[in-house]
Amino acid sequence: MKKHVLKTAIEVYASEKELSSEDQKLIKKAKQALKKSYSPYSNFKVGAAILLKNGKMMSGANQENASYPLCLCAERVTIAAADSVHPKVPILAMAITAKSASITIIKPVAPCGACRQVIFETEMKHDTPMRILLQGETGKVYVIAGGRDLLPLSFDGSLL
Repeated sequence: MKKHVLKTAIEVYASEKELSSEDQKLIKKAKQALKKSYSPYSNFKVGAAILLKNGKMMSGANQENASYPLCLCAERVTIAAADSVHPKVPILAMAITAKSASITIIKPVAPCGACRQVIFETEMKHDTPMRILLQGETGKVYVIAGGRDLLPLSFDGSLL
């Protein structure tokens, strides 16, 4: 038997005020995207914003459905919108935030497994890592170098 240890480095900032002005704008755009959330069942809003290599920013929010498996996460909504409008433009960074009707979210919220896979696949497609910025409603911001750090044992097309 051989043991492998997987490690992920995360930069932790006390608040968005410690980030570059561009990263602050991206977090702000993700927070504004919370207004686009359709979440009448969970009352858990998620907003995402991306920075494209061409300098444009886009945002999206989660879209729920009474049939829960049909729900769309903010991360996948935003990536799909970007790939539809700018199919050949890499995504350099994505900010993700969340808001709950029942509690104040004071810690960063990470993407679900499906979104991690889509983030990773998007990086592979464009051959460009995507920095991930995570923040709750307030508090610390986690900055992760790329999707591979979110999904270290990733599944890719080389296995098909």
